[in-house]
Amino acid sequence: MIYRRVLRPLLFAQDAERAHERTIALLAQMGNLVRCSRPFTHPALRQEIAGIIFPNPVGLAAGCDKNALAVPIWPRLGFGFVEVGTVTAQPQPGNPKPRLFRLPEHKAILNRLGFNSDGADMVAYRLSMVQRGKGLPFPLGVNIGKTRHVQGEAATLDDYRASFRRLAPYASYIAINVSSPNTPGLRQWQEKNRLRNLLTLLKEESECQMPARGQRAVPLFVKVSPDMAPEDICDVAEVVMEQRIAGIIATNTTVAREGAFGGLHEEGGLSGPPLRERAVATLKRLYRATGGQIPIIGVGGIDSAEEAYARIKAGASLIQIYTALIYEGPFLPLRINQGLLRLLERDGFKHIGEAVGISSC
Repeated sequence: MIYRRVLRPLLFAQDAERAHERTIALLAQMGNLVRCSRPFTHPALRQEIAGIIFPNPVGLAAGCDKNALAVPIWPRLGFGFVEVGTVTAQPQPGNPKPRLFRLPEHKAILNRLGFNSDGADMVAYRLSMVQRGKGLPFPLGVNIGKTRHVQGEAATLDDYRASFRRLAPYASYIAINVSSPNTPGLRQWQEKNRLRNLLTLLKEESECQMPARGQRAVPLFVKVSPDMAPEDICDVAEVVMEQRIAGIIATNTTVAREGAFGGLHEEGGLSGPPLRERAVATLKRLYRATGGQIPIIGVGGIDSAEEAYARIKAGASLIQIYTALIYEGPFLPLRINQGLLRLLERDGFKHIGEAVGISSC
């Protein structure tokens, strides 16, 4: 109530991107004053996926802490894992401002940030400082994407490889972003042959070259668009299974302008409730296309325990939130976890894994 009545109006009185930058800076300062704490957990919520122990299924989506400035503080808000990024191999400013917009009547966000990033070297340095000693007591994903000015297939592959090599030593998993609508030409990397080439390259990096250098193989997740045709979703599922990729993140933001958004002419990707229907449909198709064999992280329009539970029943083993934090406040992940425990008990499930995909069968 304090957040909704006092803090949110103060934040919403500011430019959206400026308010976000100030919030991240404050959280970073708070993180410098505390140790990386263990996140909220419970036996019914704890899972092992792709060899990673997730203490609870609620993660911070990429796009919030792009440059890994506030990593230590997120578990104190109830997150079970954190995904930083999108990080590009080279520093870049992103698209011209203004490029981040609130749509309060829909509890939505529109962004066309364009992978504004401090670059892989700087993010790797920050993560190395955070992980001094024993490392982090929670899973950390690093989301990587294409540097904007890089052109051509060979150069793009080299660009992703450079980011992977620099950041993988600090990551529990690497998320491969081929689905942002704000970098020209990026979504074409979801096409079957291009995606196969990219995943093959990074899989070889993880499984061959990293162990050869004395580093562990890092699981790969691929983040996909909600705007793909059903046949393209099946192609993605086929390539992911063929390459034995650890998981899929479904989904990124949408460029669709349906219903109440038909008159919205601002370019960029929509997140929050307007994304929900497409994100759920993509999740269900991926779950069916993979036969439930590939773990999926559900993202897009999740703002309550009930919605998180519905996404889990649709096929998500884990979920991520970002936009809902802006509207519902910083302790939303803790409330979602507590609500999930009540819902599991109500339905007679002893573990969250029992509920995964039951509505997609």
